[in-house]
Amino acid sequence: MLMKTKIDDLLGVMSNSRFGLTIAAAKRARQINNYFRHLGEGLGSEAGPQVRSASNKALSLALEEIAEEKLDFELPEEGVK
Repeated sequence: MLMKTKIDDLLGVMSNSRFGLTIAAAKRARQINNYFRHLGEGLGSEAGPQVRSASNKALSLALEEIAEEKLDFELPEEGVK
């Protein structure tokens, strides 16, 4: 299933930082994967998906969360040196 969210909209949320968008989406997708992996064990250390979606892919869920501004991010003022 194709995402309805456009990359340009996602970049607007992340202050036009493609690198920041990539890192944030990858980190959130890992958290979602861990949530589903440990769901039956009752660990609850990771938060589940914050949006309802027809997709069951962690990366798609993460990008949809970013598009709907369900997550908070801290972008560093200076780049990594």
